Amino acid sequence: MIQLVSRERCVSCSRCIQVCPTRVFDESPEGLPVIARQEDCQTCFMCELYCPVDALYVSPHDHPVETPGERELAQAGLLGSYREHVGWGRGRSPGAAKDASYLMIMEMRRTSGN
Repeated sequence: MIQLVSRERCVSCSRCIQVCPTRVFDESPEGLPVIARQEDCQTCFMCELYCPVDALYVSPHDHPVETPGERELAQAGLLGSYREHVGWGRGRSPGAAKDASYLMIMEMRRTSGN
């Protein structure tokens, strides 16, 4: 469930607002996304995936949990951590390249000559 939008990191691009399938966010007068309907969050991580500056933290829990502050999340490397894990973003290795199914198909292609 979405837990935090970093006011320090956010660049007001509105991508999180645009990609959220359940319209969890509203835009503040300053242009920053605001978590307006947290209970509607489906924990799909789409907002975190599309955030170009790792300004969001989505907890893997499907209910609100006590979350450390922004500074603690940043120090722990949790802001944008899902995005990093799957390899989205400049300078990151795509996570699919490590997927067992992908590796099996690539090996099959290599050995069959296709």
